[in-house]
Amino acid sequence: MEIILSRMGLCIPGILTVLSIILEPLVAYGNGQVTVACDTMTPKHGSFPQKSASPAVITVDKDVFSSKDQVKVTLTVRQSGTSFQGFFIQARDAADLNGGPVGTFTLIDKNSQLLTCGGVKDSAVSHTSSSGKHTIVVLWNPPATKPDHIQFLVTVVQKFNIYWVKLRGPVISQLNAPPFSVQATTEAHPDLPVTSKLTKSFNVTECGSKKFCLRNPPGCDPEMDRLCFFLSFAMQNTSVLFELSGPSNGYISFALSDDNWMHTDKSSSFHWPFTSNIEHTGRIHKHHQHPLITHGKVDFDGSPRELTGSRSPLYIKVHGALMFIAWVTTANIGVIIARFFKPVWPFSTLLGKKVWFQVHWMLMATTVLLTCLAFILPFLYRGAWSYCAGAHPYFGCMILILVILQLIMAFFRPNPQAPRRYIFNWVHWATGTFARTIAVASIFLGMDLPALDLYNPWDTLVMVGFIVWHVVTELILEAHNYIIACKAQKRKEDKMQIMDSSELIDPQGHRFKIMVLTLYICGNLTFLTILLVAISFV
Repeated sequence: MEIILSRMGLCIPGILTVLSIILEPLVAYGNGQVTVACDTMTPKHGSFPQKSASPAVITVDKDVFSSKDQVKVTLTVRQSGTSFQGFFIQARDAADLNGGPVGTFTLIDKNSQLLTCGGVKDSAVSHTSSSGKHTIVVLWNPPATKPDHIQFLVTVVQKFNIYWVKLRGPVISQLNAPPFSVQATTEAHPDLPVTSKLTKSFNVTECGSKKFCLRNPPGCDPEMDRLCFFLSFAMQNTSVLFELSGPSNGYISFALSDDNWMHTDKSSSFHWPFTSNIEHTGRIHKHHQHPLITHGKVDFDGSPRELTGSRSPLYIKVHGALMFIAWVTTANIGVIIARFFKPVWPFSTLLGKKVWFQVHWMLMATTVLLTCLAFILPFLYRGAWSYCAGAHPYFGCMILILVILQLIMAFFRPNPQAPRRYIFNWVHWATGTFARTIAVASIFLGMDLPALDLYNPWDTLVMVGFIVWHVVTELILEAHNYIIACKAQKRKEDKMQIMDSSELIDPQGHRFKIMVLTLYICGNLTFLTILLVAISFV
């Protein structure tokens, strides 16, 4: 013992040194003291910044300001259910974004703090902790000597190694300042994404009466809801007037098509007086979300109405729903019935076989049927193999093979008294367990694919909650089985008389198991309902 303790004593300083090296970058800026990033606005996290759309967008409450004005600056998430841990906001001369900070800030809430950058006190704002945030609001104060045009910049940290650097917010201008040209800024900084906003929101009062409207979420108002995607159009003589707005870190667009794929569309042209204040970087990235597509075709000459649409094709919605039903509910309930409820109904039969077996068989057969149907639907939708879905379709093939293998094994299972029955039992258990594991992994991958894209991280939390619920239920039933086995062993050690068949029945223990099963099924159906409702709203 003395040798072990002395060796531990020698290792402790080394371990502490290594831990300090590892943990230093992880906790160095959790308190938001990021003045080291004042110039480049890049956190020292040792990874590369993201190029996709950030989880947050920055907006202001006015486009024109005077010396006495305070401009309200809001940093908020694009989508409910998401959050960010850290942020760093500055205002700079829009014509020279590499210059120092301009103006000062005033705090409104306790989730932000003021920093000194470029020798200017209170010229930047950052977080005070790494807790999740949804909205940050601060006030910007113009300096005595100020440029004609100011642009707000923000760095957003979602997780330690996932962050977006120097995102450009809206430009505000002094009264009577000359128009601001964005061309030079875009060419000088082609790597910086831009956030733009309308100077005036579109009117929704004429939706359904004088113009067609498509809104996401349904019924949203772009003037009141910062996350509202809005498209309207109306006939004007021989032309069509389109209105389009929505939150974006680059650009938003719409297209006209004869189908959901734009496979056979002929080229179209648009003729209108057109001006735009939207910039983009010129790079094309894969969409993280499926486009919003109307339910059916629209006759432009018809009566104006509210349109409905979905970001997920019906085939994919049904595919996801079937997989949830199969691998959240039927498969898991069937496994629990077979694993723990044989003693509960030892003599009860249903259609000539024991109740537990019939219930297990019907649930697992339902799982196989639902899985086969779900497997077919993506091919009906795409017409071919999807090379853009990552590992998800490969997992789907593995699941299908495993469930068919289970079905074949179950059909040729040996008699319970057969000497090699134990081989079937182990292979049957291992194959089923592997299939359930792969199915859960596939569900996690599928929920974030563009064709479905449930609300993140809300969808992940629901699935994690279900897994915890299921594991806890199995642990409780396993513990109950262990206690019953210990009691039986004690009776045997005490040389108690062997009980007859009627004494083997344990009403109190059976009632406990049935109560646990009832609670599990209620919780399971609750998680399933939440996931199915989420699919219906995509």
